[in-house]
Amino acid sequence: MTTDLPNPPLNTRPDDGALQPYGLTCEMLETPLGLDEPSPRLSWKLRSTRRGDAQTSYRLTVALAREDLDVAGRRIWDTGCRESAVGVLVPFDGPPLQSCTRYHWRVEVWDADGSPAGRADSWFETGLMHADEWRAVWIGRDFAAAAVMDPPDREDRTDRTRHLLPCAHLRRSFDLGGRRPVRARVYASARGVYQLSLNGRRVGDVELGPGWTEYHRRVLYQTYDVGELLEDGENVLGVVLADGWWSGFVGFDSRHQALHYGDAPQVIVQVLLDFADGSRRWIRTDEGWLERSGATRYADLLMGEYVDARDDLSGWDAPGYDDAGWTSAVVLDRSTEVLQAGSDRPVRVTEELPARSVVRRPGGHLIVDLGQNMVGRVRLTVRGAERGRRIRLRHAEMLDDGELYVDNLRTAEAIDVYVAAGDAVEVFEPQFTFHGFRYVEVTGYPGDLRAEDVVGRVLHSDTPWTGEFACSDQIVTRLQSNIRWGQRGNFVSIPTDCPQRDERLGWLADAQVFLPTACRNADVGAFFARWMRDVVDAQDADGAFPDVAPRLCVDREGAPAWGDGGVIIPWHLYRVYGDRRMLERSYAAMTAWVDHIHRHNSDLVWRHRVGNHYGDWLQVDAETPRDLLATAYFARSAQIVAQAADVLGEHADAKRYGALHLAIRDAFVDAFVDTSAHEGKVAGGTQTGYLLALAFDLLPERLVSAAVRHLAADIEARDRHLTTGFVGVALLCPVLAEHGRADLAYALLHQDTYPSWGYSVRHGATTIWERWDGWTEEHGFQSPAMNSFNHYSLGSVGEWLYGGVAGIDQRPGSVAYRDLLLRPTVGGRLTWARARQETPLGAVACGWRLHEDEVHLEVTVPPSARATLHVPTGDPGSVREDGEELADRTGIEIVDSLPGALVVDLASGHYSFSATPPLR
Repeated sequence: MTTDLPNPPLNTRPDDGALQPYGLTCEMLETPLGLDEPSPRLSWKLRSTRRGDAQTSYRLTVALAREDLDVAGRRIWDTGCRESAVGVLVPFDGPPLQSCTRYHWRVEVWDADGSPAGRADSWFETGLMHADEWRAVWIGRDFAAAAVMDPPDREDRTDRTRHLLPCAHLRRSFDLGGRRPVRARVYASARGVYQLSLNGRRVGDVELGPGWTEYHRRVLYQTYDVGELLEDGENVLGVVLADGWWSGFVGFDSRHQALHYGDAPQVIVQVLLDFADGSRRWIRTDEGWLERSGATRYADLLMGEYVDARDDLSGWDAPGYDDAGWTSAVVLDRSTEVLQAGSDRPVRVTEELPARSVVRRPGGHLIVDLGQNMVGRVRLTVRGAERGRRIRLRHAEMLDDGELYVDNLRTAEAIDVYVAAGDAVEVFEPQFTFHGFRYVEVTGYPGDLRAEDVVGRVLHSDTPWTGEFACSDQIVTRLQSNIRWGQRGNFVSIPTDCPQRDERLGWLADAQVFLPTACRNADVGAFFARWMRDVVDAQDADGAFPDVAPRLCVDREGAPAWGDGGVIIPWHLYRVYGDRRMLERSYAAMTAWVDHIHRHNSDLVWRHRVGNHYGDWLQVDAETPRDLLATAYFARSAQIVAQAADVLGEHADAKRYGALHLAIRDAFVDAFVDTSAHEGKVAGGTQTGYLLALAFDLLPERLVSAAVRHLAADIEARDRHLTTGFVGVALLCPVLAEHGRADLAYALLHQDTYPSWGYSVRHGATTIWERWDGWTEEHGFQSPAMNSFNHYSLGSVGEWLYGGVAGIDQRPGSVAYRDLLLRPTVGGRLTWARARQETPLGAVACGWRLHEDEVHLEVTVPPSARATLHVPTGDPGSVREDGEELADRTGIEIVDSLPGALVVDLASGHYSFSATPPLR
């Protein structure tokens, strides 16, 4: 509600430690350039050093200039003082936003006393908000005509690269005549991937733009500020255009991707120049652009890139270049309806890894070790190469007897080639491909290669890192590092399964099981919200989600746990980020999926229309009944749809799907659970079967303890080893800990013999493997038909590291971590563990350490949040905060005393507890 609370003085700043907003975002992005959302949502986080502080009200103002925020008559939107404790995704509901316009905004907050506190400013800028504002057209090369004039390759291509086309270079010259604009923007996209330059300098830092989407429905465009790159006289726009996902090799189809999207790439560019007198000038792609090929003979995401520096077009994108030999570009399409502004962070180079070692092998080639399985490309410095020297870089994740292990790449060649121009020093870095690799085989390099001349350039969607976890066990800490590297390597435009072989598809099950971990490590709200549009668009007319999105290569109905990702993902994003709008936009598709399953399985046991039923994919020495797994997910999806309906005010739906969930639950018990004499045995007797039944609350309460005993007995009988595959692995540790067997959860976490997380770590893994037996001491490498060494699914235990070991979680009804549940688990071989996580409200931290005869806890609760903390202790009376009894401390309320824990409620602030540790 809006109240008449007084506004704070506009020019004041809070005293040190007072409530302060920070981390301002618009549509979950920092200062986005080029939005097309008509009602963008504004968010901010809070910090304060005062215990119990909270936001009681806020005020948002928006103006066309920053200085106008201080003048009431010049603001275009002013909410007044609104009572609210949080600032999560507040929709702009002012006058209609204009295209190509920058808006400045300010948030002011009132603290727990109702007093004016801090304020912060930010901005967002709109792009081309309507399709008819695109005046440019799609252009490219006329490859049929260009093939005659292009010189043949100087090296034979392989069978797979033989028909790949040279990258097109396109240029357009324009003259400002000394009339400089006050504002200059470029709006650009491609069917393919592109790189933009102005006057010989690269525009922006976007890699592999515009990214991969369901191109038939949407192609993203990027917006760039190019004012500082303009010159008074002649200016030249340049674009290099490559196949990318549009017309290159994608997935594991043996055919060329022209059969999926298009046969050659296209680009569209529109430049807006605003002048001081209010006039505008547009420059756009049309028949007036010129094109030709250059040094890049081909560039493919899977096959690699081939650059012949002898054909370098030096100065081609700068003023003064003689383009007399160039030909006119061809208009390929005039429709712009598919264009939408990019709504998440693009792929960027985020890190550089120097080579660890260079070893010369008996054949004369070199093996370079970067020390980390990564995704991206290599920057190679070439010294003293004669003209025409051919240098080949081949990439792989593993070595086999000192040589690259490439069998698991299948048809992906992952080879980059550079033909030297003959200069004293040359630098080769591919621009339109990426590889998953740790090792590089270098062939043809002249002389000795220095380690410092090889640098790994790490590429991924630039989702900000928001979580940290560490502990006293080096293997577990390395496991967390491997999980993070697996996340960054597989979040390249979409969440993929693997980055190295001929696949790289957006598998829904992989995404949904790993999403809780991904949300801990990084802010992936915008990333997944944008991908969910592709998931929804890929749903068929019967309501079936696919296995993969964008829907490519795997054109069938989604399997259980795979198609269910279309329901699970939007619900989890809502709970973590408070993204109600994304939930609204996904809701119809979510209900259609559940209706699809129900329509074909009227007895509520999911056995029909199961797609390519994968079961508990890559489980070890176990076979979970597939209809059990499917029915468990049917129940879970129905339950989520009921919960989503309740949130969205669809109360009739909430009642209907709630009843369906309960009916499926009963059907599950009838079909798969032995209810006689409190047996509680689940069909198949596998770990995953029990985990699904327990995690999804499918068992009558009287059978839960028995089911837990059966689960524990199976783990113990296997000498404390797991058998779970993709579906069950995320549930292992949380379910065990939740039901009083944290000892077993820790035993699995610390296990380092096969199969376990620690086994791969002990054998040098720096990312998560696709399968537990990717490589074993006994059998070596698994079948190369499916053996990725960078595959995040089995790393979904990372969620428990944050939520179980360190103890950061939220209560069942909480959204955006408003109501925290801090429940650290002291156990295993650990002597300390800690985690920190940036939530939509602010920073949360929880950590513990054992010291002599005490356990010490450090806890941080952000303003406007409350927390229920379970202090792990065997003696509730021993608990102290900063050395004092709890009754003497502000912000703390004792709630309950449980076996092994004292439960207290905390206001916001930082707390330091000590207590007698629990029995271990």
